[in-house]
Amino acid sequence: MKMSLKYRSVLQDARRVVVKIGSRVLVQSNGRPDVRRMSGLTGGVVALRKAGHEVVMVSSGAIAAGMEALGMQARPTALPEQQMAAAVGQCRLMARYDALFSAHSVKVGQVLLTHADFHNKVRMTNARRTIEHMLRRGVVPIINENDVVADEEIRADLALGDNDLLASLVVQLIRADLLVLLTTVDGLRELNPATGRSRRIKYIEKISRKTFELVRDVASSHSKGGMTSKLRAAQSATKTGCSVVIADGRKAGILKRITAGEDVGTMILV
Repeated sequence: MKMSLKYRSVLQDARRVVVKIGSRVLVQSNGRPDVRRMSGLTGGVVALRKAGHEVVMVSSGAIAAGMEALGMQARPTALPEQQMAAAVGQCRLMARYDALFSAHSVKVGQVLLTHADFHNKVRMTNARRTIEHMLRRGVVPIINENDVVADEEIRADLALGDNDLLASLVVQLIRADLLVLLTTVDGLRELNPATGRSRRIKYIEKISRKTFELVRDVASSHSKGGMTSKLRAAQSATKTGCSVVIADGRKAGILKRITAGEDVGTMILV
């Protein structure tokens, strides 16, 4: 316990924070956006800003929100239908964020990226410059994968993993100090075969093959990410000197608790 808190003390000094919010955190089982949860997370981001942190959001949920608007019962498998759902849902998602942040007198801006943007020097420079200017002007950048024009990225075999990998790429792009991956579990868990119960792993010094063997991902109709993609994202982010915390985005005040150095979620050390 004491060792875990010792490691977490560095989180209080994180100047620039990337918060990635997964679809299952934002969306109810019927595909409708969970407004109360979105409101709580919005308030958490505002509180971080007031505490002196710069915050960039990477938000999933566009396809799921589009599914609800279009009356789809399951995530479409055909690429054009996924892109259509993303186009419809992106408007609804950003409109909700704009209303929630406006209640705190905070402005937001949308940044849509694809994996290809990070392999093009000009696009990457433009994206970095835009995000930096937004942060200087007090605007919260809300980043999402540009599913409408994405091709290979949106496919299941090459997907970014519900924006997990995208979040790690953003970390590198803007040189963030902390990446928070919010999901619907309280971190990476380890099963005890003797009791059949699992325990939360408080911190991981280094992600290895054995770490991935602990994962038991569960499929969802509203997201394509899982703990495996989060560990891969964490592995990538820590190589740049960025700390990572995987935590339950449904818990009240979770962002404040993480940056206060409390023992919540699983921390992956630099």
